Amino acid sequence: MATMDVFNADPFAAISMTRAVDKVGYNPGYLGSIPGLIDPAPVRTQGIYIEERETGPRIIQTDRRGNPPRQRAPEGPRKVRSFETLRLSQSTTITAHQIAGIRAFGTESELQQVQQEVARDQGLMRADMELTFEHYRLGLVQGVTVDADGSTLYDWAAEFGQPIPGEVNFDLANPSPAPGILKKKCNDIVRTMTRALKGRGGNAVRIRAICGDNFWDDFTAHSEIRETYLYHSAAAQLREGDAWEEYRFGGITFANYRGTDDGTTVAVPTDKVKFFPVGAGIFRMAYSPAETFDFVNTLGQEVYSWLVHDRDRNAWVQPEMYSYPLPVCTMPAALHRGRRG
Repeated sequence: MATMDVFNADPFAAISMTRAVDKVGYNPGYLGSIPGLIDPAPVRTQGIYIEERETGPRIIQTDRRGNPPRQRAPEGPRKVRSFETLRLSQSTTITAHQIAGIRAFGTESELQQVQQEVARDQGLMRADMELTFEHYRLGLVQGVTVDADGSTLYDWAAEFGQPIPGEVNFDLANPSPAPGILKKKCNDIVRTMTRALKGRGGNAVRIRAICGDNFWDDFTAHSEIRETYLYHSAAAQLREGDAWEEYRFGGITFANYRGTDDGTTVAVPTDKVKFFPVGAGIFRMAYSPAETFDFVNTLGQEVYSWLVHDRDRNAWVQPEMYSYPLPVCTMPAALHRGRRG
């Protein structure tokens, strides 16, 4: 029969548990599956600094041969802003009576069975962490970092003085749309976003859009979309249904975003669409190290986990999980948004 002493074994040390939590299976959200969307930026401190300056190219004025070269005008003033990483934490409790009936069975040892109990709790907490990270990603592509209660932690447009362009009305309910109107709107969005990036990412940048359900249904049912794909291999897909799918149109990859089942916790509003660049390097996720001596002065990791023991009565242990992220959008002016109309 297992006893509480089993939790003093090496597999339950802070470093071991932090390594183990990475092996717990979970299904990441859509935004977390896009390669190159967010660059991880582990740091060794709680505070981070973001430097901003103007470095755009300038046209050179001609001059006479033999004259000394013109001095290039100095770059714009640098602005340095400081921010602090956030703190996420959760714990569960495993009591003495939960493990009292655990005994060696077959080839499984008592330690292995207790590890399974801890892994089960870790899996539940890890799933909550993943949902929180997707919540942050969804905020990033809209230029904000939002807490679980809906309050704004950071409004990046306000922080960097870069307003996000107003919503584009796609007028999808119009029964007699002008020919090519959707493509024109997409072209305008691509130009606006690309110019706002000021050369960041070069030709490698790709524009993506995540759509709410009503926007997606009307967008893919629009006569211009259906005519575009009429003789395309995707025409069969249009006939069969395309919930949670992707299409490329007007230089933009549109996707029907699948959020949480309640349609509100992590979701795109049903009549809205959000545009964001991939490959431009404007989204960062900083990670600070955990607040224990085990990890002091080390580079931050995505998630940490360890056990807290009941030192007074030896009646319970608490698996805990922590993360110290800071999701940052450095160029919110390069984002865009639209509505169904």
